[in-house]
Amino acid sequence: MTASKLGWSDVTPKSLFLNRRTLIAGAGAMLAAGPALARIDAAPSVFSTDETPNTFEEITTYNNFYEFGTGKEDPARNAGALTTDPWSIVIDGLVDRPGTYDLADVMKDQPLEERIYRFRCVEAWSMVIPWIGFELAGLLNRVGVQPSAKYVAFETLVRPEEMPGQRQPILEWPYREGLRLDEAMNPLTILATGLYGEEMPKQNGAPIRLVVPWKYGFKSIKSVVRISLVADQPQTTWNMLQPSEYGFFSNVNPQVDHPRWSQASERRIGAGLFAGRQDTLMFNGYEEQVASLYAGMDLVANY
Repeated sequence: MTASKLGWSDVTPKSLFLNRRTLIAGAGAMLAAGPALARIDAAPSVFSTDETPNTFEEITTYNNFYEFGTGKEDPARNAGALTTDPWSIVIDGLVDRPGTYDLADVMKDQPLEERIYRFRCVEAWSMVIPWIGFELAGLLNRVGVQPSAKYVAFETLVRPEEMPGQRQPILEWPYREGLRLDEAMNPLTILATGLYGEEMPKQNGAPIRLVVPWKYGFKSIKSVVRISLVADQPQTTWNMLQPSEYGFFSNVNPQVDHPRWSQASERRIGAGLFAGRQDTLMFNGYEEQVASLYAGMDLVANY
């Protein structure tokens, strides 16, 4: 990974910036139930890639969020009714200061940074996204992780009256994810509250989501309402549904194919019909930062 101190404004054409509000309106449901997005000021990060980000429109109109439907366009179409204010997160389990924290308290004293990260879906498509967020480790240190904690478990909101996908037995709700504690404490792991300098769009996981850039995208759980510190490996939604296809770790690995398709290459969204595919990078290009977490581990058996 190439370190860079570029901000989104350095890599985004001025015309796109000036037209962002138009793009948001064009996305439809995003603004249907709330005020205009607030501007978020955040420092650029040395962890950012120097690759050009996808456009705001691509990021907000092509993604998976099954709580709003299984189509890539469903989240943008259906997420407008989601109520994100007020919002609270239960932090419990093996912590010194468990409780229900409102979003402002979760973010208190957490320095926001812009992180331009590669994003790799298990479906073999990819993007580059300029997130705004803060390191998960800062929050965990603040609530006090007890020595017996080995994993961090996460849950997404359950609100079927606002999340139409939850009215169907697509998955077992709530959506669950988990990380080993050392993965959660890695400085690349962030809780994101925005992208492109704006508050997080509802279809992308508002108001707060996990981002773990070296893992397949489904590990980066959206609209988080519970964070639990636990001693044993937690159950995770896709692993529960089909463990032979979706491992607990789900690190991006071009040498470990999905049972139904190759992971050796990927399709970059927005690259054009004739641009072809590009090689998948080990750990999505973050090998230098995270390979030591898995020293001595069989990354095929522990996919």
